[in-house]
Amino acid sequence: MNNEQSEILALQALTYLAGDEEKLGWMITETGISPTDLANSTDRQEVLAGVLDFLLGHEEILVDFCQSEGLDPTSPARARQFLPGAVQESY
Repeated sequence: MNNEQSEILALQALTYLAGDEEKLGWMITETGISPTDLANSTDRQEVLAGVLDFLLGHEEILVDFCQSEGLDPTSPARARQFLPGAVQESY
């Protein structure tokens, strides 16, 4: 996984959420981003990070997204590490 792959996965997640009005509405309500800002900010890594944060915060949606895209369920968490605001694990 790298930065470009992370952005692509986040855009896939946004497309998935946009395909379900209820899920998209939930994300918009929870994150506070307006639909216009969301549509105009898909090139901003902070917005893509927020999409993945929303996905990672809702296991049922996460699992459904990964199944629909044929992804390993850990892929969004790995992708999140390459976008701004990621918690850096130190052991």
